[in-house]
Amino acid sequence: MSHMQVRRKVRGFTLVEVLIALIVLSIGLLGIAAMYVETLRANRSALSRTQAIALASDLADRIRANRVPANNYTGTGVNARAIADLAAWEAQVADQLPGGDAAVTFRAGTATTPAQYMIQVSWTEVGQDDPSTFELRLEI
Repeated sequence: MSHMQVRRKVRGFTLVEVLIALIVLSIGLLGIAAMYVETLRANRSALSRTQAIALASDLADRIRANRVPANNYTGTGVNARAIADLAAWEAQVADQLPGGDAAVTFRAGTATTPAQYMIQVSWTEVGQDDPSTFELRLEI
């Protein structure tokens, strides 16, 4: 009789161990799922930053190729190539970045400083209220 009583206790204790193991395993799997979601968010953010850098560099290359007159790419210039470049570039920013927006400012050079373009690209990350911004300063 005592041998049967021992078997019953062992069976019940094993069931409790299995339930505790399932709870621990479930918590671990939830942690892995949370890390996976965070990795996806970070990858999306990195892609947006890479696209912003590439877009700003693209406009900088266009500005270097079409310098005369110096303030062509501010949106107030009269150079047809600059107007077309700026319009195409702004459309690319809007298409490739979530909530993409762009601005270009120009500061004329002096005797001691070169002329500068400030190329600013902004976008809004998913789940963020404040936009992210990348600025590129181009001296000509």
